[in-house]
Amino acid sequence: MEIVIALAIGVLTGSGVWLLLRPRTFQVIMGLALLSYAVNLFIFSMGRLGLAMGKEPILQAGLPADLAHYADPMPQALTLTAIVIGFAMTALFLVVILASRGMSGTDHVDGQEPPAP
Repeated sequence: MEIVIALAIGVLTGSGVWLLLRPRTFQVIMGLALLSYAVNLFIFSMGRLGLAMGKEPILQAGLPADLAHYADPMPQALTLTAIVIGFAMTALFLVVILASRGMSGTDHVDGQEPPAP
């Protein structure tokens, strides 16, 4: 299962970087979104490596309060927070892009159309 998660993180990162290098602003925003998804998946997967798999996230009576008996909630909380912030960031960027396109008439990153070949 680790190889599938590693491949998913790699594909999301590679696709995000490729889209970031594109000349249109919408593609740049989608690249940022894919990179944020890759980072979220990475943070979430790192929270499961050193802890016991399949354990409950809540402490139980009678068990010692150490990391071997419960799941760490911190990666889950960080990922959830990053998802919310990423959604707000994407919505804000899309509004700014629409305003920029309305004022300049183009959606290219540098503000001008490339010369025709």
